[in-house]
Amino acid sequence: MTTQEKLIKSKLGLLDLAAYLGNVSEACRTLGYSRDTFYRLQKRYEEAGMDGLREISRRKPNQRNRVPEEIE
Repeated sequence: MTTQEKLIKSKLGLLDLAAYLGNVSEACRTLGYSRDTFYRLQKRYEEAGMDGLREISRRKPNQRNRVPEEIE
């Protein structure tokens, strides 16, 4: 199981626990997530399914030593 799959599984576990308990606050407190994070994950899951729970890369693109097209 890759790191990405483990992260998705934990996020899906939060959504499942909240559904099972019927209490979002209790599920978030148990697993250490904020309610804002829960609702953000829930929205992404409803819109895109499992792919919506993937980690989003926040890394800036690396374009060192790039020559402008006008010069090429």
